[in-house]
This record gives sequence, structure tokens and C-alpha cells, in this order.
Amino acid sequence: MDSISPWTLISIAHYLAAVLFVERILRTRRDPGGMLAWILALLLLPVLGPLLYVLIGPVPIQRKVRRRRRRRRLIEPALSQTTAGVTSPYDARREPVQSERQRDLMQLAWRLTGAAVTRGNHVDITHDAERAFLNLSLAIQAAQAHIHMEYYIFADDEAGRGVRDLLAAKAREGVEVRILADAVGSWRMRRPFIRSLEQAGVQVAFFLPWGLTRRRWQVNCRNHRKLTVIDGKVGFFGSKNIADEYLGRRRQRLGPWRDTHLRAVGPCVAQLQEVFLEDWHFATGAALPPDLYIPPPLIEGNHLVQMVPSGPDQRPDVLYQLLYAAVSDARHSVMLLTPYFVPDQAMMLALTSAACRGVRVQVLLPSRSDHWLLLWAARSVYHELMETGVEIYEYPGGMLHSKEVIVDGRWAMVGSANMDVRSFAINFELSSLLYDETLARQLQREFAALRREAVRVTARHLRERTYAQTLAAGLGRLATPML
Repeated sequence: MDSISPWTLISIAHYLAAVLFVERILRTRRDPGGMLAWILALLLLPVLGPLLYVLIGPVPIQRKVRRRRRRRRLIEPALSQTTAGVTSPYDARREPVQSERQRDLMQLAWRLTGAAVTRGNHVDITHDAERAFLNLSLAIQAAQAHIHMEYYIFADDEAGRGVRDLLAAKAREGVEVRILADAVGSWRMRRPFIRSLEQAGVQVAFFLPWGLTRRRWQVNCRNHRKLTVIDGKVGFFGSKNIADEYLGRRRQRLGPWRDTHLRAVGPCVAQLQEVFLEDWHFATGAALPPDLYIPPPLIEGNHLVQMVPSGPDQRPDVLYQLLYAAVSDARHSVMLLTPYFVPDQAMMLALTSAACRGVRVQVLLPSRSDHWLLLWAARSVYHELMETGVEIYEYPGGMLHSKEVIVDGRWAMVGSANMDVRSFAINFELSSLLYDETLARQLQREFAALRREAVRVTARHLRERTYAQTLAAGLGRLATPML
């Protein structure tokens, strides 16, 4: 009897794994397009299909999510006492806002996430990388009680070592310092770097570490949030991580990175602290008493801010529903700035319908990206958007990493979330809804300045694509349900 060849054994193993994973896909509630894309990949890509599914397929963290919810229930009672009268649910009948549509959006965000609208905040918006790091450094140096930092990327490079040295110095002074880094995004945080922090008294934890020894193979479902809370009174959030590229260093091929960084003082900082306390509890099992870390807020302004955390532990598609409602209700203009733009058909319909209603819809994207497949996935939908009057611009001056949506020049959404499936349904994100015309107009002016430096995509650009570029666009479109 002839022996079975290695290739035959590999084929048998491949199809057994494919059948197992297809059965799992059919039992999950997902978008049909995404389900079909994964099934085809499993069946048609020998070995590679099952391997991709194991690494980046649907997120099997239901058990962890249930544990996370139990931990949140432990934290919330103390939070409700600490922030009583400040972050109470928004009363749409009494709060003076610019429009009824804003009231509706506030109510929608509150119903989806329980995130209340806070008043009495002062928010500063910064795009200059050096200034943003300087502001963060000065706040760290002024800390007296505690420093909490949560980042997707915290790298062992020049920028990261500079922040590390500041944190270590404060820890030696007796200030409590905690860093929560994503286990995959912060792969550049090497062991000697971590040890130097721990030796100074800094507590370091990682969100959803992965590896064979931890029985977690997936690199999906990451903590993509970026925030710092100083003494429970000053908060920083937005799209900027702690690494050289966010200071304009490294990755010269892409040019300087442009991010949106926000500094806030006021009651919304309690919401930032709540996000950190919950994520720290989830990652470490340690419940930090909210009454010790959420002091009475500083009232220093009149900005209305609603912090919206999202992720697979929340109701499905929180960000998707908010963006869909915002675009659908726009009356004059929608400005969308994102590094990664992979809208599904429903979001495409919202954008094109708004344009057909006479709303000026402008989408600003980088012309070069650190993820080429995502870049071409975005370019694959240009034609459909432009047919209805949506304006698309590509910025050649560097890597646009900001994530902004500005509607009617009256309110804006700024945070860590991109406009893609990963941010909508897989990653843990943090977005801020800014219900202030002054802030929205500032973002609008900065958007317009970038747009003037960008190149508007026209039908001629689409016709002049090379054969290889049309193939890249088709590949990006095909992979869209899995991105």
C-alpha cells in the first residue's frame, strides 16, 4: 500500500479546519458579505485561509466580555456616587443646545452607551506634534497624586523613552503611575524598557496579551484607545500614540504624521477616568476605588462633551449607528477626515444620499498609507461616491492619522476610531462628541487648510489608473468585509 504524501495530509488538514471554521461562521450573527468572504477564503486559500481566520477572524471573546461586564457592574455604583450631578443622564428638554438634531444625537449616544453629556468643560485642540507632547510632558511633571495612561502604541524609541523617564521620575517622587498598553500595538515596548519602569515603581499592564502559552492566538480585538488622566482632573485623548512617528520621526516615506490631540479640564475627565479604571480592572483584575481616583471636577469652561467608549463589549455597531445618524441628519456639510476609509454599503448610502440632498460631503484621506490594502480598499469606492457629488481629496503632505467628523459646522466627533469595520465592531475605541460651535468651526478651518493642500480626485484620475492599480483596487474591494 502506497504511503500518503505530505501534500495530501496537508490538504486533508486544511479542509477539516475549513469545515470546522465554516460551521462556526454559520452560527455567528455577522454581515452576510463578511461571512461569505471568510468562507471563500477558507475554502480557496490552502493553509493560508485557516491561518488568517485563526489570527484575524471573528473575535471569540464572549467569555471575556461577560467577565468585563461583571467588573463594570462593580465599578459603576461608586462612579454614580462620585459623579452625581455632573454626569447625570442628559435632559433634552432643559439643556440649551444649538439644534433639535443635536439633542437627538445626544439621546442616541446616551441610549447606546450610557455616556452622559457633561457641561462645564474646557477643551483645547492641538495638531502640532511637538506642542502636543510638550503639553503632555508638562502635565506629567505637574502631577501630584496619580498618572494613568492607556495607549494602543507605547514604543521603546526616543519619544517613548522620553515619556518613560518623566513617568519614572514621578513614580520615585511617590506619584502613582499606571500604564495600560495594548499587547499587540505595543510590541516595541521591550522587556528592559518595561523593567526600568517597574523598578522605578510604575505599574505596567497589557491588554489582551496573546500567544500560545496564553491560549490566545488571535491578534484581533485590540485596545485602540489613547488617553492620559492626570490626578483625575486633566485629561488627554485623541489619535496620538507614544512613538517617534507621532513626533514626525521615522517612516519618512509617509512624511510627517498629522494627529488630533485634545486636552480637557472638566467633568468629562471623570468619564476618561472611568474608561481607564474599567480597562485596568479588565486587564489586571485589580479594582481601583473610584472615590480615590475621581475627585470633584474642575469647572473651567462651557463646552458640552460626551465621551463615547465603544467595543465588542458594547451594543453592536455603536459608532456605526452614531455616524449613520449624524450623516443622515446633516443639512449643510459633512467633513470626514480619516486615515482608513472602508465604508460598507449602508454607510455609502448615507454619504451618497446626503450629497444628493444638497449636503456638501467632503472626504479627506492620505495619498500614502502604512496599510496599502486599506488605501486601495478606500480607492475602490471613489467612483460610486463621486457619481453623487461626494468630494474626495487625497493629501500628499504626510500621513493623515486624525479621525474627525464635522457636521454643519456645529458639532464634531474626534477620537481614536477610523471609519472601517475594525473600529466599528472589533476594536475598543474612544470617541468624543463635541457639541460646541467654536470647536467645530476650529476643526472646520483646519480641515479646509488641509484640503487646500490636497488634490481633489476627479474622473480623469480614475481613468488614468494603471492595470496594476485597478487590480489593487479590486483586491481591496474584495477584502473589504474582512478588513
